[in-house]
Amino acid sequence: MRRPVHDPVPRRRVLAVLRLTELTSWGVLYYALPVLAPAISDDTGWSHSAVTGAFSAGLVVSALAGIGVGRVLDRWGPRWPMTAGSLLAVPAVVAIACAGSWPWFLAAWLLAGLAQSATLYPPAFAALTRWWGTDRVRALTWVTLAGGLASTVFAPLTAALLEPFGWRGTYLVLAVVLGVVTVPAHLFGLRGPWPEAPEPPRGARPGAITRSPAFLLTVAAVCLGVFCSFAVAVNQVPLLIERGLDVQTAAWALGLGGLGQVAGRAFYARTVGRLGVRTRAVVVLAGLGATTALLGLLPGPAWLLVAVAVLTGAARGITTLLQATAVSDRWPSRYYGRLNGLLSAPATAAVAISPWAGAALAGPLGGYPALFVVLAGATTLGALLALGSRPPSSR
Repeated sequence: MRRPVHDPVPRRRVLAVLRLTELTSWGVLYYALPVLAPAISDDTGWSHSAVTGAFSAGLVVSALAGIGVGRVLDRWGPRWPMTAGSLLAVPAVVAIACAGSWPWFLAAWLLAGLAQSATLYPPAFAALTRWWGTDRVRALTWVTLAGGLASTVFAPLTAALLEPFGWRGTYLVLAVVLGVVTVPAHLFGLRGPWPEAPEPPRGARPGAITRSPAFLLTVAAVCLGVFCSFAVAVNQVPLLIERGLDVQTAAWALGLGGLGQVAGRAFYARTVGRLGVRTRAVVVLAGLGATTALLGLLPGPAWLLVAVAVLTGAARGITTLLQATAVSDRWPSRYYGRLNGLLSAPATAAVAISPWAGAALAGPLGGYPALFVVLAGATTLGALLALGSRPPSSR
């Protein structure tokens, strides 16, 4: 017997599964590398930029492959694409661990990028948007809360494994964790009928939507917000050190900013999420721009800089939910997978280039404070672009 589309039992199961698998997938395929990169560079002789460059190349592959994954999700649902992504991720991580040369290391990360396109946020967002319908914001919030804790769980776990096992052994252990957790969870936890999406209004076809000014402005606004969000996270410690904080205090500020992300996402559904589509985007991006500007302009004292870092973390956390709901708030859910794939592609590419782009700009701009002011300006531009991001049909 076919289950009703909104039967709460599979919905709760799907939510529990995706909370677990997103935490694990982000922890292994994303947050482990920043912890292990110095050890990889020291052991192999590859430069730090070469190590992170391979990682960034994988993210670019993830962005491009995500467009095709989105089409598959719309048609068949998340079970088989996410299971396949998990199955692919395991040998990719093993290949990273066994890389004997940098070209091998690069190829392994390109393979990992394919796995990321079917395991990280975009496919999970597509699943929750279709299965949870009008209650999707609550489900998306819970999953991004789990994803936000991935660094909290896996950064210390990776560091603890590094000393006894080395970076290669650590990746092999993490590959086992990834396979044991995500493959059966996706295969058995995402089973069930894929709900039929409502028939879209006449004329609301993917081709017409993607050529519309509202879609292009939404993509640009989200891309600028995501770029700023990740560039701030990566370059915050150097900024605070330049302001006179010691390394430990700057690291604590970054960690507290991570807790701010979780708090911001919890805050979203109760407040910001209730605003109108266009107003919500403008408020979120303007808030991210304002807190980023404060970090760049305030000379101190240390406690105030740490407090602003927490606020900036909250704004970054809300920006993730803004990206997750940007498509579903504006266009038919029937096309969510492919539209979100097109929206996520430049955003993921922005994530890929943000680590070195921020550092590259800091020198010519005269330091990290000026960089943060420029990032704030870019995000403010995104807020202005968001003024035109509401399609005529939702006005």
